[in-house]
Amino acid sequence: MERREVLRGVAIAGLAAGTGRAGRAQAAEGPARTFVLVHGAWHGGWCWVRVAGRLRALGHTVYTPTQTGLGERRHLLSKDITLDIFTQDIVNLIEAEELSEVILVGHSFGGLGISGVADLMPDRIRRLVYLDSLIVEGGKSPLSAFPPEIAAARKKLAEETSRGVSLPPPAPSAFGVSDPKDAEWLKRRLTPHPFGTYLSPLNIKGPAGNGLPRTYLACTNPIYAALEGVRQWVKTQQGWTWREIPTGHNAMVIEPEVLTRMLVAEAA
Repeated sequence: MERREVLRGVAIAGLAAGTGRAGRAQAAEGPARTFVLVHGAWHGGWCWVRVAGRLRALGHTVYTPTQTGLGERRHLLSKDITLDIFTQDIVNLIEAEELSEVILVGHSFGGLGISGVADLMPDRIRRLVYLDSLIVEGGKSPLSAFPPEIAAARKKLAEETSRGVSLPPPAPSAFGVSDPKDAEWLKRRLTPHPFGTYLSPLNIKGPAGNGLPRTYLACTNPIYAALEGVRQWVKTQQGWTWREIPTGHNAMVIEPEVLTRMLVAEAA
């Protein structure tokens, strides 16, 4: 049996146990947490549906905001969208819903926004989870974290397809998604990403994570090559918890059961 099938079987068994009498009692006794799940480039809050549903079934509160210019907010796409706006999207949600003790999860490009939130409102956050995330230090742009050839290719593509306004989505296989139904689902939903967020600096005063409890959850099968430099950087830093999930970059689509259990464990 392949490792992915074993993982799925273990996760499903765990979730099934949670629906039994003992499982329900354990869920009731455990703390209910508040999760804010932030998507990556080209995606929207929709990509978390499989994980959000499982977390809610376990008694947790879950929010899945969509960043400006993407998903159902794609009509707001503009060359003026920056990382500051992405950060403010999440800050506004936390303030409007009066949230505290938040488990703030950022997937891929979403890691930048959660770093911004950690800088502005650390008192509202219980833990940061960087899910195969892009991380940059204060004052640097996202493109600076990529190998030069990848950065140059993305600039060229944005200019050729939209005069620099946006970056078109890649094929689902770029995110490690191989299941045909999942791939078709992604192709229907992915939208161009505002390129200004790649060019603008991350305006934070302290280090990424701002000293808060933080976990880097790396997707390892297959590895998303563009983030290898970030992964190596995290491993040299103090104060980070390192975890691995043996799945492709879009873990919330490919292995939602396993990811759900890992997020719950980090929130404990």
